[in-house]
Amino acid sequence: MAVELVTLGCRLNIVESEAMKQAAEQAGHDDIVIINTCAVTGEAVRQARQTIRRLKREQPEKSIIVTGCAAQIEPERFAAMDEVSFIIGNGDKSKSETWASLRDPLSGTERVRVADIMAVRENAPHFVSAFSENTRAFVEVQNGCDHRCTFCIIPYGRGPSRSVPMGAVVDQIGALVTAGHKEAVLTGVDLTSYGGDLPGAPKLGVLVKAILRHVPELKRLRISSIDSVEADDDLIDATATEERLMPHLHLSLQSGDDLILKRMKRRHSRTDAIRFCREIRAVRPDIAFGADLIAGFPTETDEAFENSLRLVEECGLAYLHVFPYSARHGTPAAKMPQVKGDIIKARAKRLRTVGEQVLRHHLQSLVGTTQEVLVERGGIGRTPCFAPIDLGDRFAPGDLVDVKIKSTMNYQLFAER
Repeated sequence: MAVELVTLGCRLNIVESEAMKQAAEQAGHDDIVIINTCAVTGEAVRQARQTIRRLKREQPEKSIIVTGCAAQIEPERFAAMDEVSFIIGNGDKSKSETWASLRDPLSGTERVRVADIMAVRENAPHFVSAFSENTRAFVEVQNGCDHRCTFCIIPYGRGPSRSVPMGAVVDQIGALVTAGHKEAVLTGVDLTSYGGDLPGAPKLGVLVKAILRHVPELKRLRISSIDSVEADDDLIDATATEERLMPHLHLSLQSGDDLILKRMKRRHSRTDAIRFCREIRAVRPDIAFGADLIAGFPTETDEAFENSLRLVEECGLAYLHVFPYSARHGTPAAKMPQVKGDIIKARAKRLRTVGEQVLRHHLQSLVGTTQEVLVERGGIGRTPCFAPIDLGDRFAPGDLVDVKIKSTMNYQLFAER
């Protein structure tokens, strides 16, 4: 029997889950389910609790260990659940001794082990030897966040911003390439704050160039979500000149209205977002943008919402993550005048509809082209710009193949057979 993983939330959680699985198996566990939770919205916490109840009904003999951001921020909610055996905070889940102690009946391990995450000052990177369920390898280069956006609870689950030294990142990616991975994805909570706590304060772009220079065998490098206003010159230069850096950027935008952005305590304006997308597209015409947008932030008027709608088309945001605003207890936004729930739901639907139109246009532009595709499980692959393509059963997961795009339907590409 193997350790069972349930990973909810962001790509960083994928890295952490793999690391925890390896640590738990090395400690001798074979009868547990680890649930790595997310706390970005109230709905994410509700889903985590629902998942716990379902898993205990299905596998009553297994111990359930809950960790992740929701466990860090609201340990008492999970401690009140009889289905949960242990609650482990984000500061302890990466430690091998944590998993060893859970096997030792004499260790006196407390059921709730959640320490002050704000006291953490060094990053313990969750390095793994390989990813069993993913053809892409996810590499943690940064954790935590020093910003305080008024809607966001995540800094209280992750702690202050801290970076992994460049040499360690390069070594990890080299090991993952040796293990067979052709693509690596840099992950973090606030990626563009990378390096501020390291000697010399290297920026994210410096790290990207170092990886591409020192790991020439790496075929493809991706960057997960970034704060566009904090993108450094080296990152922009690498995007323009490095073919192995994939033409896909996911932007943390949240709104297209300047007043709402100020009330969110974001660090960019609407004009900044549009300018960034225009400038990147000028130097990398095949770039595809995704973005996070919140619908129904407190005080959002119809006019403010229309500004967000227009931003999707003006920036060409093909891959949208739309979040209906969810008040998180303890955040300043929760105390602001709230938008009615039915309005939030309707606005989220309209945002998704506009995003789908942009995505259809983007996919149609790829028809007739030849694309290098990384094959995933289930006969699906991803182009350099992250477009999904149906490949059937012709290739094995992990293969990197050139295919000609025949058509598009239902937000997916199809290859010529």
